[in-house]
Amino acid sequence: MKTVILGAGVVGVATAYYLAREGHEVLVIERQPEVARETSFANAGLVAPGHSYTWASPKAPGILLKSLFLQGQALRLKLRLDPPMWAWGLQFLRHCTTARWRQNTTRKLHLCRYSQQLLQALTAAERLEYQRTEGGALYIYRDAPALERGIGAMRVLSDAGLPLQTLTPGQVAQREPALADAQAQIAGAIFCPSDESGDARLFTCQLAQRCERMGVQFLMNRPIEGWEHSADRISAVRTAGGTVAGDHFVLALGSYSPILASRLGYRLPIYPVKGYSVTLPIRPGDQAPTLGGVDEHHLVAWARFGDRLRLTATAEFAGYDTGHVPQDFDGMLALARQLFPRGADYDRPEYWSCLRPMTPSGAPILGRTRHRNLFLNTGHGHMGWTMACGTARIVSDIICGRQPGHSLEGLTHDARG
Repeated sequence: MKTVILGAGVVGVATAYYLAREGHEVLVIERQPEVARETSFANAGLVAPGHSYTWASPKAPGILLKSLFLQGQALRLKLRLDPPMWAWGLQFLRHCTTARWRQNTTRKLHLCRYSQQLLQALTAAERLEYQRTEGGALYIYRDAPALERGIGAMRVLSDAGLPLQTLTPGQVAQREPALADAQAQIAGAIFCPSDESGDARLFTCQLAQRCERMGVQFLMNRPIEGWEHSADRISAVRTAGGTVAGDHFVLALGSYSPILASRLGYRLPIYPVKGYSVTLPIRPGDQAPTLGGVDEHHLVAWARFGDRLRLTATAEFAGYDTGHVPQDFDGMLALARQLFPRGADYDRPEYWSCLRPMTPSGAPILGRTRHRNLFLNTGHGHMGWTMACGTARIVSDIICGRQPGHSLEGLTHDARG
Protein backbone atom coordinates (compact mmCIF):
# COMPACT_ATOMS: atom_id res chain seq x y z
CA MET A 1 0.00 0.00 0.00
CA LYS A 2 1.30 3.43 -0.95
CA THR A 3 0.27 6.25 1.34
CA VAL A 4 0.77 9.86 0.26
CA ILE A 5 0.96 12.41 3.05
CA LEU A 6 0.32 16.04 2.18
CA GLY A 7 2.39 18.27 4.45
CA ALA A 8 5.79 17.88 6.13
CA GLY A 9 5.26 19.70 9.41
CA VAL A 10 5.49 17.86 12.71
CA VAL A 11 2.04 16.31 12.19
CA GLY A 12 2.72 15.04 8.66
CA VAL A 13 6.17 13.67 9.47
CA ALA A 14 4.90 11.92 12.61
CA THR A 15 2.14 10.32 10.53
CA ALA A 16 4.74 9.16 7.99
CA TYR A 17 6.78 7.61 10.79
CA TYR A 18 3.96 5.53 12.26
CA LEU A 19 2.81 4.31 8.85
CA ALA A 20 6.35 3.43 7.75
CA ARG A 21 6.80 1.49 10.97
CA GLU A 22 3.76 -0.55 9.91
CA GLY A 23 5.45 -1.40 6.62
CA HIS A 24 3.60 1.06 4.40
CA GLU A 25 5.25 2.62 1.37
CA VAL A 26 5.05 6.30 2.31
CA LEU A 27 5.63 9.44 0.28
CA VAL A 28 5.43 12.95 1.77
CA ILE A 29 4.74 16.01 -0.41
CA GLU A 30 5.72 19.49 0.80
CA ARG A 31 5.81 22.89 -0.89
CA GLN A 32 8.75 24.12 1.22
CA PRO A 33 12.39 23.11 0.57
CA GLU A 34 12.68 21.42 4.00
CA VAL A 35 10.47 19.80 6.60
CA ALA A 36 9.09 21.94 9.45
CA ARG A 37 9.45 25.26 7.63
CA GLU A 38 6.05 26.71 8.47
CA THR A 39 4.06 26.44 11.73
CA SER A 40 6.50 23.86 13.19
CA PHE A 41 9.54 26.06 12.52
CA ALA A 42 9.59 28.39 15.53
CA ASN A 43 6.61 27.57 17.71
CA ALA A 44 6.37 27.90 21.48
CA GLY A 45 8.05 24.56 22.11
CA LEU A 46 5.84 23.61 25.05
CA VAL A 47 4.47 20.07 25.28
CA ALA A 48 1.77 21.21 27.61
CA PRO A 49 -1.28 19.15 28.62
CA GLY A 50 -1.30 21.56 31.56
CA HIS A 51 -2.38 24.30 29.17
CA SER A 52 -5.05 22.35 27.27
CA TYR A 53 -7.74 24.97 27.78
CA THR A 54 -9.76 25.65 24.67
CA TRP A 55 -9.86 29.27 23.51
CA ALA A 56 -13.66 29.23 23.15
CA SER A 57 -14.79 30.25 26.64
CA PRO A 58 -17.46 32.55 28.09
CA LYS A 59 -14.93 35.42 28.35
CA ALA A 60 -13.52 35.04 24.80
CA PRO A 61 -16.17 37.18 22.99
CA GLY A 62 -15.44 40.11 25.30
CA ILE A 63 -11.70 39.80 24.76
CA LEU A 64 -12.13 39.79 20.98
CA LEU A 65 -14.50 42.77 21.11
CA LYS A 66 -12.04 44.70 23.27
CA SER A 67 -9.27 44.02 20.74
CA LEU A 68 -11.15 46.10 18.16
CA PHE A 69 -10.56 49.21 20.26
CA LEU A 70 -7.49 48.56 22.41
CA GLN A 71 -3.93 47.87 21.35
CA GLY A 72 -1.76 45.15 22.85
CA GLN A 73 -4.46 42.51 23.39
CA ALA A 74 -3.37 38.86 23.32
CA LEU A 75 -6.31 38.01 21.04
CA ARG A 76 -6.61 40.39 18.10
CA LEU A 77 -9.48 40.60 15.66
CA LYS A 78 -9.15 42.76 12.57
CA LEU A 79 -12.38 43.79 10.88
CA ARG A 80 -12.14 42.73 7.24
CA LEU A 81 -14.28 41.46 4.40
CA ASP A 82 -13.50 37.78 5.00
CA PRO A 83 -16.56 35.47 4.85
CA PRO A 84 -14.63 32.37 6.02
CA MET A 85 -13.50 34.24 9.13
CA TRP A 86 -17.03 35.33 10.00
CA ALA A 87 -18.44 31.85 9.35
CA TRP A 88 -15.74 30.38 11.58
CA GLY A 89 -16.40 33.05 14.19
CA LEU A 90 -20.09 32.17 14.44
CA GLN A 91 -19.16 28.54 15.09
CA PHE A 92 -16.58 29.69 17.65
CA LEU A 93 -19.23 31.71 19.51
CA ARG A 94 -21.43 28.61 19.79
CA HIS A 95 -18.63 26.96 21.75
CA CYS A 96 -18.26 29.90 24.17
CA THR A 97 -20.47 28.42 26.88
CA THR A 98 -19.27 27.05 30.19
CA ALA A 99 -20.52 23.54 29.40
CA ARG A 100 -18.82 23.38 26.01
CA TRP A 101 -15.64 24.94 27.39
CA ARG A 102 -15.42 22.17 29.98
CA GLN A 103 -16.20 19.45 27.45
CA ASN A 104 -13.77 20.73 24.82
CA THR A 105 -10.98 21.34 27.34
CA THR A 106 -11.36 17.85 28.82
CA ARG A 107 -11.33 16.34 25.33
CA LYS A 108 -8.16 18.24 24.44
CA LEU A 109 -6.51 17.24 27.70
CA HIS A 110 -7.06 13.52 27.15
CA LEU A 111 -5.70 13.76 23.62
CA CYS A 112 -2.67 15.77 24.76
CA ARG A 113 -1.80 13.29 27.50
CA TYR A 114 -2.14 10.35 25.12
CA SER A 115 0.09 12.13 22.62
CA GLN A 116 2.71 13.04 25.21
CA GLN A 117 3.05 9.39 26.22
CA LEU A 118 3.66 8.45 22.59
CA LEU A 119 6.12 11.32 22.13
CA GLN A 120 8.14 10.12 25.10
CA ALA A 121 8.13 6.53 23.86
CA LEU A 122 9.14 7.57 20.35
CA THR A 123 11.89 9.83 21.68
CA ALA A 124 13.36 6.96 23.68
CA ALA A 125 13.01 4.38 20.91
CA GLU A 126 14.62 6.54 18.23
CA ARG A 127 17.04 8.33 20.59
CA LEU A 128 15.99 11.74 19.34
CA GLU A 129 17.78 14.85 20.55
CA TYR A 130 15.79 18.06 20.27
CA GLN A 131 16.89 20.07 23.33
CA ARG A 132 14.15 18.57 25.43
CA THR A 133 13.58 19.86 28.96
CA GLU A 134 11.57 17.83 31.44
CA GLY A 135 10.54 18.85 34.92
CA GLY A 136 7.29 20.74 34.41
CA ALA A 137 6.01 24.13 33.30
CA LEU A 138 4.92 27.26 35.19
CA TYR A 139 1.74 29.20 34.50
CA ILE A 140 2.17 32.48 36.36
CA TYR A 141 -0.46 35.03 37.44
CA ARG A 142 0.10 38.72 38.17
CA ASP A 143 -2.60 39.40 40.79
CA ALA A 144 -4.58 37.49 43.39
CA PRO A 145 -8.00 37.64 41.63
CA ALA A 146 -6.50 36.27 38.42
CA LEU A 147 -4.76 33.51 40.36
CA GLU A 148 -8.03 32.55 42.02
CA ARG A 149 -9.72 32.39 38.62
CA GLY A 150 -6.85 30.27 37.34
CA ILE A 151 -7.17 27.88 40.27
CA GLY A 152 -10.88 27.59 39.55
CA ALA A 153 -10.25 26.89 35.87
CA MET A 154 -7.54 24.32 36.57
CA ARG A 155 -10.07 22.09 38.31
CA VAL A 156 -11.35 20.98 34.92
CA LEU A 157 -7.86 19.57 34.31
CA SER A 158 -7.26 18.17 37.79
CA ASP A 159 -10.72 16.58 37.84
CA ALA A 160 -9.65 14.72 34.68
CA GLY A 161 -6.56 13.36 36.43
CA LEU A 162 -3.81 15.85 35.60
CA PRO A 163 -1.51 16.59 38.57
CA LEU A 164 -1.27 20.33 39.24
CA GLN A 165 0.15 22.39 42.09
CA THR A 166 -0.47 25.96 43.25
CA LEU A 167 2.73 27.87 44.12
CA THR A 168 3.43 31.06 46.08
CA PRO A 169 5.83 33.63 44.57
CA GLY A 170 8.62 32.25 46.74
CA GLN A 171 7.92 28.72 45.57
CA VAL A 172 7.92 29.94 41.98
CA ALA A 173 11.42 31.35 42.48
CA GLN A 174 12.53 28.07 44.03
CA ARG A 175 11.26 26.13 41.02
CA GLU A 176 12.67 28.66 38.56
CA PRO A 177 15.54 30.78 39.96
CA ALA A 178 15.50 32.97 36.83
CA LEU A 179 12.21 34.42 38.13
CA ALA A 180 13.67 35.38 41.53
CA ASP A 181 13.94 39.08 40.62
CA ALA A 182 10.31 39.13 39.48
CA GLN A 183 8.72 37.76 42.65
CA ALA A 184 7.14 41.10 43.49
CA GLN A 185 5.31 41.11 40.15
CA ILE A 186 3.86 37.61 40.61
CA ALA A 187 0.89 36.63 42.76
CA GLY A 188 1.56 32.93 42.29
CA ALA A 189 1.54 30.17 39.72
CA ILE A 190 0.03 26.87 38.72
CA PHE A 191 2.72 24.27 38.18
CA CYS A 192 2.24 21.20 36.01
CA PRO A 193 5.08 18.78 36.86
CA SER A 194 4.48 16.54 33.84
CA ASP A 195 4.71 19.25 31.17
CA GLU A 196 7.92 19.63 29.16
CA SER A 197 9.43 21.51 26.24
CA GLY A 198 11.62 20.99 23.20
CA ASP A 199 12.39 22.33 19.74
CA ALA A 200 9.64 21.02 17.44
CA ARG A 201 11.68 21.80 14.33
CA LEU A 202 14.66 19.76 15.53
CA PHE A 203 12.33 16.93 16.47
CA THR A 204 10.69 16.97 13.05
CA CYS A 205 14.00 17.08 11.19
CA GLN A 206 15.40 14.16 13.17
CA LEU A 207 12.21 12.15 12.80
CA ALA A 208 12.27 12.79 9.04
CA GLN A 209 15.77 11.29 8.95
CA ARG A 210 14.49 8.18 10.74
CA CYS A 211 11.64 8.03 8.22
CA GLU A 212 14.06 8.14 5.30
CA ARG A 213 16.00 5.24 6.80
CA MET A 214 12.74 3.28 6.75
CA GLY A 215 12.23 4.11 3.08
CA VAL A 216 9.94 7.14 3.28
CA GLN A 217 10.32 9.47 0.29
CA PHE A 218 10.06 13.24 0.60
CA LEU A 219 9.10 15.35 -2.41
CA MET A 220 10.07 18.90 -1.49
CA ASN A 221 9.39 22.16 -3.33
CA ARG A 222 6.15 20.63 -4.63
CA PRO A 223 3.12 22.90 -4.20
CA ILE A 224 -0.06 20.82 -4.40
CA GLU A 225 -2.48 22.12 -7.01
CA GLY A 226 -5.43 19.73 -7.03
CA TRP A 227 -6.82 16.22 -7.07
CA GLU A 228 -7.53 13.40 -9.46
CA HIS A 229 -10.63 11.68 -8.09
CA SER A 230 -13.87 9.85 -8.73
CA ALA A 231 -17.07 10.06 -6.72
CA ASP A 232 -15.69 8.34 -3.62
CA ARG A 233 -11.99 7.78 -4.21
CA ILE A 234 -8.79 9.80 -4.73
CA SER A 235 -6.45 8.43 -7.39
CA ALA A 236 -3.73 11.09 -7.33
CA VAL A 237 -2.79 14.64 -6.39
CA ARG A 238 -1.59 17.16 -8.91
CA THR A 239 1.56 19.05 -7.97
CA ALA A 240 3.74 21.66 -9.63
CA GLY A 241 6.12 18.83 -10.49
CA GLY A 242 3.58 16.36 -11.86
CA THR A 243 0.89 13.94 -10.70
CA VAL A 244 1.48 11.66 -7.71
CA ALA A 245 -0.67 8.54 -7.40
CA GLY A 246 -1.35 6.55 -4.26
CA ASP A 247 -3.63 4.12 -2.45
CA HIS A 248 -4.23 6.31 0.59
CA PHE A 249 -3.92 10.07 1.12
CA VAL A 250 -3.55 11.99 4.39
CA LEU A 251 -4.34 15.71 4.45
CA ALA A 252 -1.96 17.33 6.99
CA LEU A 253 -1.54 20.83 5.57
CA GLY A 254 -2.46 22.75 8.71
CA SER A 255 -4.04 26.11 7.91
CA TYR A 256 -3.98 25.34 4.20
CA SER A 257 -6.03 22.14 4.53
CA PRO A 258 -9.40 23.89 4.00
CA ILE A 259 -8.21 25.36 0.70
CA LEU A 260 -7.27 22.00 -0.81
CA ALA A 261 -10.22 20.19 0.79
CA SER A 262 -12.67 22.69 -0.69
CA ARG A 263 -11.73 21.47 -4.16
CA LEU A 264 -13.37 18.18 -3.19
CA GLY A 265 -16.44 19.88 -1.74
CA TYR A 266 -15.42 19.75 1.94
CA ARG A 267 -15.88 22.69 4.28
CA LEU A 268 -13.37 22.20 7.04
CA PRO A 269 -13.99 24.54 10.01
CA ILE A 270 -10.37 25.67 10.22
CA TYR A 271 -9.18 29.26 10.21
CA PRO A 272 -5.56 30.51 10.27
CA VAL A 273 -4.73 32.37 13.48
CA LYS A 274 -1.44 34.24 13.31
CA GLY A 275 1.11 33.89 16.08
CA TYR A 276 4.45 35.61 16.65
CA SER A 277 7.69 34.28 18.09
CA VAL A 278 11.12 35.70 18.81
CA THR A 279 14.24 33.64 19.53
CA LEU A 280 17.14 35.08 21.52
CA PRO A 281 20.68 33.78 22.04
CA ILE A 282 21.70 32.94 25.60
CA ARG A 283 25.25 34.02 26.45
CA PRO A 284 27.57 32.56 29.08
CA GLY A 285 26.59 34.18 32.34
CA ASP A 286 23.00 34.93 31.35
CA GLN A 287 20.35 33.82 33.84
CA ALA A 288 17.87 32.26 31.47
CA PRO A 289 14.92 30.18 32.66
CA THR A 290 15.19 26.41 32.52
CA LEU A 291 11.51 25.51 32.76
CA GLY A 292 9.02 26.65 30.14
CA GLY A 293 5.93 28.57 31.06
CA VAL A 294 3.28 31.16 30.28
CA ASP A 295 2.53 34.61 31.70
CA GLU A 296 -1.24 34.21 31.90
CA HIS A 297 -1.95 37.94 32.07
CA HIS A 298 -0.20 38.75 28.79
CA LEU A 299 -0.41 35.23 27.30
CA VAL A 300 3.30 35.24 26.49
CA ALA A 301 4.97 31.82 26.55
CA TRP A 302 8.64 31.04 26.94
CA ALA A 303 10.83 27.97 26.53
CA ARG A 304 14.54 27.34 26.53
CA PHE A 305 16.31 25.26 23.89
CA GLY A 306 19.92 24.88 24.92
CA ASP A 307 21.54 28.27 24.31
CA ARG A 308 18.36 29.86 22.91
CA LEU A 309 15.32 31.42 24.58
CA ARG A 310 12.03 31.36 22.63
CA LEU A 311 9.15 33.74 23.33
CA THR A 312 5.74 33.43 21.68
CA ALA A 313 2.58 35.51 21.88
CA THR A 314 -0.56 36.82 20.21
CA ALA A 315 -3.45 35.25 18.36
CA GLU A 316 -4.34 37.48 15.44
CA PHE A 317 -7.24 36.90 13.08
CA ALA A 318 -5.79 38.35 9.90
CA GLY A 319 -6.33 35.77 7.18
CA TYR A 320 -3.29 34.18 5.54
CA ASP A 321 -0.97 37.12 6.16
CA THR A 322 2.35 36.03 7.73
CA GLY A 323 4.14 39.38 7.49
CA HIS A 324 5.65 41.08 10.50
CA VAL A 325 7.68 44.12 11.54
CA PRO A 326 9.96 44.50 14.59
CA GLN A 327 7.33 46.54 16.44
CA ASP A 328 5.07 43.47 16.54
CA PHE A 329 7.47 41.90 19.05
CA ASP A 330 7.98 44.90 21.36
CA GLY A 331 5.41 43.74 23.90
CA MET A 332 6.75 40.24 24.40
CA LEU A 333 10.36 41.50 24.55
CA ALA A 334 9.44 44.10 27.16
CA LEU A 335 7.73 41.44 29.25
CA ALA A 336 10.71 39.09 28.93
CA ARG A 337 13.06 41.83 30.12
CA GLN A 338 10.73 42.34 33.07
CA LEU A 339 10.59 38.67 34.05
CA PHE A 340 14.13 37.69 33.06
CA PRO A 341 16.22 40.89 33.08
CA ARG A 342 19.43 38.92 32.53
CA GLY A 343 17.82 36.08 30.61
CA ALA A 344 19.30 36.45 27.13
CA ASP A 345 20.86 38.81 24.60
CA TYR A 346 17.84 41.01 23.87
CA ASP A 347 19.77 42.94 21.22
CA ARG A 348 19.96 39.97 18.83
CA PRO A 349 16.38 38.83 18.23
CA GLU A 350 15.27 36.48 15.44
CA TYR A 351 11.67 37.17 14.46
CA TRP A 352 9.09 34.76 13.10
CA SER A 353 5.35 34.55 12.53
CA CYS A 354 3.18 31.62 11.48
CA LEU A 355 -0.40 30.48 11.08
CA ARG A 356 -2.07 28.19 13.61
CA PRO A 357 -4.85 26.04 12.11
CA MET A 358 -7.65 26.67 14.62
CA THR A 359 -11.00 24.91 14.83
CA PRO A 360 -13.88 26.53 16.76
CA SER A 361 -13.73 23.87 19.48
CA GLY A 362 -9.92 23.79 19.62
CA ALA A 363 -9.79 20.06 18.81
CA PRO A 364 -8.19 18.69 15.62
CA ILE A 365 -10.10 16.98 12.81
CA LEU A 366 -9.07 13.36 12.28
CA GLY A 367 -9.96 10.24 10.39
CA ARG A 368 -12.11 9.24 7.47
CA THR A 369 -13.94 11.30 4.88
CA ARG A 370 -16.59 10.43 2.32
CA HIS A 371 -13.71 9.59 -0.05
CA ARG A 372 -12.80 6.09 1.07
CA ASN A 373 -9.02 6.60 0.85
CA LEU A 374 -8.71 10.20 2.06
CA PHE A 375 -7.93 10.77 5.74
CA LEU A 376 -7.65 13.96 7.79
CA ASN A 377 -5.03 14.94 10.34
CA THR A 378 -5.37 18.69 10.64
CA GLY A 379 -6.71 21.61 12.69
CA HIS A 380 -4.41 21.26 15.72
CA GLY A 381 -4.39 24.98 16.50
CA HIS A 382 -1.74 26.11 18.98
CA MET A 383 -1.25 22.54 20.31
CA GLY A 384 0.17 20.84 17.22
CA TRP A 385 3.50 20.01 18.84
CA THR A 386 1.75 18.54 21.88
CA MET A 387 -0.83 16.58 19.87
CA ALA A 388 1.29 15.49 16.88
CA CYS A 389 2.29 11.97 17.91
CA GLY A 390 -1.14 11.13 19.27
CA THR A 391 -3.09 12.20 16.21
CA ALA A 392 -0.50 10.60 13.90
CA ARG A 393 -0.92 7.29 15.71
CA ILE A 394 -4.71 7.55 15.63
CA VAL A 395 -4.77 8.17 11.86
CA SER A 396 -2.19 5.43 11.29
CA ASP A 397 -4.33 2.97 13.24
CA ILE A 398 -7.40 3.87 11.17
CA ILE A 399 -5.55 3.44 7.88
CA CYS A 400 -4.20 0.09 9.08
CA GLY A 401 -7.72 -1.09 9.94
CA ARG A 402 -7.24 -1.09 13.71
CA GLN A 403 -9.31 0.42 16.48
CA PRO A 404 -7.37 3.53 17.57
CA GLY A 405 -5.96 3.61 21.07
CA HIS A 406 -7.80 6.87 21.76
CA SER A 407 -11.43 7.84 21.37
CA LEU A 408 -12.44 9.74 18.23
CA GLU A 409 -15.47 11.32 19.90
CA GLY A 410 -15.73 14.94 18.80
CA LEU A 411 -12.61 14.69 16.62
CA THR A 412 -14.01 13.58 13.25
CA HIS A 413 -15.24 15.64 10.31
CA ASP A 414 -18.75 14.24 10.74
CA ALA A 415 -18.79 15.45 14.35
CA ARG A 416 -18.39 19.05 13.16
CA GLY A 417 -21.69 19.05 11.31
